Amino acid sequence: MGTAQLLLRRASFLLTPSLLLRRNPVHSSLFQARAAMAADAASQFQKIQIQREDTTFDAYVVGKENAPGVVVLQEWWGVDYEVKNHAIHISQIGDGYRALIPDLYRGKVALEVAEAQHLMDGLDWQGAIKDIQASVKWLKENGSSKVGVTGYCMGGALAIASGVLVPEVDAVVAFYGTPSSELADPSKAQAPIQAHFGELDSFVGFADVTAAKSLEEKLKSTGVSHEVHI
Repeated sequence: MGTAQLLLRRASFLLTPSLLLRRNPVHSSLFQARAAMAADAASQFQKIQIQREDTTFDAYVVGKENAPGVVVLQEWWGVDYEVKNHAIHISQIGDGYRALIPDLYRGKVALEVAEAQHLMDGLDWQGAIKDIQASVKWLKENGSSKVGVTGYCMGGALAIASGVLVPEVDAVVAFYGTPSSELADPSKAQAPIQAHFGELDSFVGFADVTAAKSLEEKLKSTGVSHEVHI
């Protein structure tokens, strides 16, 4: 599971203090600092448009051309500074990767939990899978011989689903999220999957320990390489 193992080297980055400070509306100086960091991160990306069926969506690409590709999926907030920073770090792992973030919310970014919940509730999950497939194909058509998918929370669930539903995916690394049974059945996974969960996560049925262990049991029946870390 080469792609998965290399992505794991940056797993510790997910626990940086910036994650603990996010969405705090109290300090305007924090917002200003985050805005500056977001602008700096944005400057490193090439914005492209990807077409699938009868729709077009924006995506953000960073990293070496002709390197192995990684589709990086957003949390429920949208394509914000955090996910862009993750993509930048992923692109710098080892000899380098080409990371691509598809904009699943079509430009919308939430600043508060209620707004993020509203955006996620309104997401066309099947459409998001099609966005992911189009993103994987774009990377493969533009120099990446192998393409993995990684994601966080909502993106983690979608990453696992892509390992079931998108045959072009070569590996998946998911962080604290599992797909609903209506979206995808992990027991039918086609790609190697590595999944990470927090022992104290209380998101029942989605990212708690019970959900993680259920995922592991389903993956055991697939015959594909898999790892579930709690």
